[in-house]
Order: sequence, then C-alpha cells, then structure tokens
Amino acid sequence: MITSALPTAEPEQMHADVPAGDEHIAPAPRISIQAFCETVETAAAIQAAGEDRRLAKAHLKIQMGGMAAASEAYRSAPTPNVIVVEFECQPRDILAGLDSLAEVCDAGTRVIVIGRHNDVFLYRELVRRGVSDYLIVPVGALDVVRSVCGLFSAPDAKPVGRLLAVIGAKGGVGASTVAHNIAWALARDLNLDSVVTDLDLPFGTAGLDFNQDPPQGIADAVFSPERVDTAFVDRLLSKCSDNLSLLAAPATLDRVYDFGAEAFDSIFDSLRATVPCIVLDVPHQWTGWTRRTLLAADDILIVASPDLANLRNAKAMMDILKAGRANDRHPFYLLNQVGVPKRPEITPGDFAKALGDDPIATIGFEPSLFGTASNNGQMIAEVSPKHETAEKFRQLAQVLTGRAEPKTQKEGLLTSILTKLHKKS
Repeated sequence: MITSALPTAEPEQMHADVPAGDEHIAPAPRISIQAFCETVETAAAIQAAGEDRRLAKAHLKIQMGGMAAASEAYRSAPTPNVIVVEFECQPRDILAGLDSLAEVCDAGTRVIVIGRHNDVFLYRELVRRGVSDYLIVPVGALDVVRSVCGLFSAPDAKPVGRLLAVIGAKGGVGASTVAHNIAWALARDLNLDSVVTDLDLPFGTAGLDFNQDPPQGIADAVFSPERVDTAFVDRLLSKCSDNLSLLAAPATLDRVYDFGAEAFDSIFDSLRATVPCIVLDVPHQWTGWTRRTLLAADDILIVASPDLANLRNAKAMMDILKAGRANDRHPFYLLNQVGVPKRPEITPGDFAKALGDDPIATIGFEPSLFGTASNNGQMIAEVSPKHETAEKFRQLAQVLTGRAEPKTQKEGLLTSILTKLHKKS
C-alpha cells in the first residue's frame, strides 16, 4: 500500500481558499515529482507550480496520459518521490487504477490524486489506500504547491533523506571509490538528488575523485555545530552534476580531528531534511562516531578484498551491526579487487559461509580502468560507459535504495543484481 503522509480529513478541510500572501508554505526539499495529466489545463497548472520558488529544488516532469501512462511508465523504471495523477473517470475506476499503480510503486512514494468528484466516501477510500492528498479540479498552481510542500512539512512527515553508509573492512580496499561511483549512479541513472559526504576529514579523496576543490566543506559544519541548519549545510555543498553534490573533506593535517560520538548528528539531520539520498564515505576506523554513523544508516555496504584479514574484519563488523540493527536490513558486503595476478584469494563461497550471506557483488581487479578514472577525476561510467563494472555500480545503486533485490549466484561467478522493481507491500 502506498504510504500516506497526511492525516485524515474531509476534502473541504484540506484546502481552504487562503490567499498566498496570508499563508506560509514551507519550501519542498530536493525531490523528484512526476505528473500524469489528462487535460492541458491541469498540466498547465502543474507546470506553473513547478516555477514557484517553493518548488525550486524539486525536479518536475509532466506527461499526458493519466493513470494508464503512469502504470506503464513504472513497470520498468523506479518511481519518484511524488507522483501526481489526474483522473477523469468514475470513483470506482479511480480506485481500481490506484490498486494497479500500487503494484509497481516503490515503498515511500507519495501519491497525489486530482479528480472531479467532491465525494467524502471517495476521499476516505483514497486515504485508506494510502493516497497522500486529493485535489478537485479545477486546480491552480498554488493548490499544487501547497499539496506537494505539505507532504514534507506536516508534523508527522518522515524525513525525505536516506543514509547509505559505505565502509571498508580494511584500509586500501577501494571503499571510497565504490561509494563515489554508487553516488554517481544514483544521480545519473536513477535521477535522484544525492550528496556524497566525505567523512575522512584528514585524508578524504572525494574532492580528487570528482575533480573538485571547494573552499568549504564538512569541516565548517562539524567545527561550528551551533550554526548547523539546512540553509548552512546547503551553502557548503559543491555541485558535481545536475543531481549530485559533494560535502567535501578538507584533507589537511593542520588540526587534529577528534570528535565525540554525536558530532555528525546535526549534519546528517540537516541533509536528510532536504536530500533524497546521502552517501556516507566512512573511513576505516572504529570510533564512537563511526559506530554511531553505521548504526544510524538506512543501509550499510562493507567493501572487502578476498583475503583473510578482510574476512575477519568483515565478519566482526557484520556481527556487531546485525546485533545493533535487529529491525533493519542486514549490512551488505561487496568483494572488490578480485583476481589480482598470483595472489592467493579466498573464494566468494568461503566468504559467504563465514559471513552467512552472499556478496551483493564482486568487482574484478582492473588497475588500468580504475587508475585512469582516479587520475582524471572521473567515475568509471565516464571513462568506460559500457564496461560491466559501470553496470554493476548502477545495479548497486538500485539495491541500496530499495529498488531491486540482490540475487545469489553460484560460487565463482560474478554476483548479479535483480533489475526488477522491489515488490511492495
């Protein structure tokens, strides 16, 4: 069932005719919105809403075709943060159409319905199915702005952001490279606004990998906690692409970086309030704040190389993180730098036996490919778009955002990822 973000109310209570100047509407965060309209009038109103300052951070796409177009579009593609769909049909057909949409809709997607029937019974049925809001035509631009922004400013609305923590089981296993390429895939292939947060303040490489040298970064926030809010953190972000930003580490040794366990909490809260996906590049160390960061993440990816030290460390991390996150998905792990010439390696099957789960993926030893990307300040998909490793990063982005599920594979074969959409409850 599609998640509802608004409390139950009667239709006439939802949208009182309040002049824009007398009403405060909080701006929407960085979200993706797709609208499926049946009339040009509604499409024009939604287009005008997209030009409103309160939706300035949102990415809006409008299509014609109503529910039929929406259901077809998401059979092979992930759903955005918000779907707006217009109906010209009867109430029973509206409910049937929503049941069909729910089968292809990702968990957490909010749905706004535009219809022609001012019917309390219909509205209650829509709320029962998890619809976030119901607007009655004709709708104006302000109606759309109010409805979309209300989804994320309501007292019971959940933060929009999802924290994805990537950490190495051992130093030098390429965890930062994996994190950066996954973030690139989230932004480019899944069209999700994302932020890479480099938490290795003295030695972070995100600035190098994205060919960025921003004057400000995460150090400005962590050393000035009293100033941290969404606006302040937003000013610290460096733009890498249309959908990808960087919260860079200073990578300097002019100070000592000792932090308390809660040092990054306010930064993460501010990012979660405005950004759909936050990829945390967590350094290989075990401190109060790294443990707290991992336990608080929505999903965790441990990157390991196929040797004994990595196996030992990965198992220790998996055990303690599973125990501390009993109600969450278990951490994923990835085998990186597989196939180094003349190096004895532990097989993926032996890793799976020790850790009780198969690796989410295996990435081969490709020094030329990864070295070229690193030296050029590029991602793998930029250096070689058709390389199988670029496709693996795209699939990893799908799995870690809940848009696909990992699929086990026989020992010795590269791990593959299901590309079908995650089945929703």
